[in-house]
Amino acid sequence: QVQLVESGGRLVQAGGSLRLSCAASGRTFNRNTMGWFRQAPGKEREFVAAISWSGGMTYYAGSVKGRFTVSRDTAKNTVYLQMNSLTPEDTAVYYCAAGSSLLSSNSTLYDYWGQGTQVTVSS
Repeated sequence: QVQLVESGGRLVQAGGSLRLSCAASGRTFNRNTMGWFRQAPGKEREFVAAISWSGGMTYYAGSVKGRFTVSRDTAKNTVYLQMNSLTPEDTAVYYCAAGSSLLSSNSTLYDYWGQGTQVTVSS
C-alpha cells in the first residue's frame, strides 16, 4: 500500500502562485510515476502533470505547460506542483496519484490516490 497526502491548496487571486505538496509513505518502491490530476465541479478528472520517480522526467498537459512545474524530493518522498500565473480555469480539487506506468496521463493506470486539496482562483 502507498499512502498519499496532498497539501497546499487555498484561495488565491488570478495571476498568483501556489505550490502543492504530496507526501508519499508506505510501499513506495513499486511506483514509477507520480501524477497530478484535477477535477473541477461538473467536469471529469483531468491530467495535469507527471514525473518519473527515478529519473525526474516530466510530462505536462498542454493547458498547464509553461505555467506549472512538477518536481520531486526523493529524500523526503514528496512530490511538488508549482503553479504560476493561475487563472480561474485552474480552480479544482487537485489529486496526487502513484502508478507503475511511466509518465502516463491515463488516470486508470494509477493505483493509489490522495484525498485531494482544493485550489480556488478568484478573478
